[in-house]
Amino acid sequence: MGPSSKEDIASLIKGAATLNNEEVQLDDADRLRSGPIDSLVENAVLNDSPEIRAYCRYIIKKLALQLGIIPASIQGLYDARGRGENKGYTVPALNIRGMAYEFSRSIFRTAQTLNSGAFIFEIAKSEIGYTHQRPHELIAVILGAAIKEGFVGPVFVQGDHFQINAKKYHEDRNKEVSGLKDLILEGLQAGFYNIDIDTSTLVTLDPEEVKEQQRLNFEVGVELTQYVRENEPEGVTVSVGGEIGEVGKENSNEAELRAYMDNFNEQLAKINPEYKTISKISIQTGTEHGGAPLPDGTVADVALDFDTLENLSRISRDTYKLAGAVQHGASTLPADMFDKFPQLETAEIHLATDFQNMIYESAHFPAELKDKIYKHLHSEFPGDKKPGWTDEQFIYKTRKKGFGNPFKEDFWALPEEIKSEIGKELEAKVRFYFEKLQAGGTKDIVAKSVTPTAVAPCMDNELKYAQIY
Repeated sequence: MGPSSKEDIASLIKGAATLNNEEVQLDDADRLRSGPIDSLVENAVLNDSPEIRAYCRYIIKKLALQLGIIPASIQGLYDARGRGENKGYTVPALNIRGMAYEFSRSIFRTAQTLNSGAFIFEIAKSEIGYTHQRPHELIAVILGAAIKEGFVGPVFVQGDHFQINAKKYHEDRNKEVSGLKDLILEGLQAGFYNIDIDTSTLVTLDPEEVKEQQRLNFEVGVELTQYVRENEPEGVTVSVGGEIGEVGKENSNEAELRAYMDNFNEQLAKINPEYKTISKISIQTGTEHGGAPLPDGTVADVALDFDTLENLSRISRDTYKLAGAVQHGASTLPADMFDKFPQLETAEIHLATDFQNMIYESAHFPAELKDKIYKHLHSEFPGDKKPGWTDEQFIYKTRKKGFGNPFKEDFWALPEEIKSEIGKELEAKVRFYFEKLQAGGTKDIVAKSVTPTAVAPCMDNELKYAQIY
């Protein structure tokens, strides 16, 4: 049984930090890293009491700020890139689906080794649902990992694909938009100061005029960006991402980019000329989230349109002063492709499925737990199996849902030696991506362009969101 009171928590971290209700004072950073931080993180996620979960999250965030670990917006770096002040690298954005603590620690270890500052932790709206990780929980885990590994500096955490569901939008516009605003507010209050708004689902190719194809995309995108600007903390300019092509659909083109950006900027300026526009633009170049599995469970090769990626990145910088274009659905691409992204000045690349696959396919992952998860997926999600799919294709596409309940505690309860070995495997792949994307050595350019604002956590918000799971 875990701690059940604030007094228990104070005893748990005695010698590392002193607690007096909402006052938190760091006493010994080394002692904190030696064990208490692990217990704080685990209780921030798994404790039966919402009050204890909230308190642990609050403590972690307070201690992180005292150690110079600050949730931040990457806006300053992307502004500098849009002005042509730095180039030659692509920012890796890593989706934290499973084994969040070990994975986050592996990312911070890599950043320390390679002197990297330009990297992003992220979770998509859909991932929040099926992994059962709300923003306040996940950011506490990430900051706990930073404390554990001795990382100091801005930490960029991003809401990925904060997406409008087109079907639900057309059934009840206000309900769908309101629901996404609620998630945006939750993210902002947690410390997600980078938010990718995805209204590309509303693009329709029926009208002949490109502007009309993109109309709902830029109109709803502006409304949501306005909401971000109205609710971002004082001293923080949230980095907002836009999207013109839904991943897995038709490849993007210049006319779409210009129609979206021109009208987006015009409408946002009418609301408030002081409002910052988006910092980057996500486009479709031929990839599919998670890759396209073949009948044997391997992934099909992708004909990625590098010309489109290079061209739209250039236009977005030269004309609109954005950081550039963003590549989604990339982690299952062939290894020899990754050198090209920094060469083509791709601003950011999103990496998720490869790490998920590594966890499940690791020789260290318990076969018994994997079998239990796979059986659960077959019984609970039979509708996810498309006609003609083999079991291997179904499992490949569906096992991402195994990270949440009812197996979330099983992942946290894995023996330390197993978690450590899988963490080392994840770290090796993180390092591969950082090196290929030229993300190493970026700590200095981040320091020059990003001045993070320390935003104190709010205990009332921690309590509010700890009630949700």
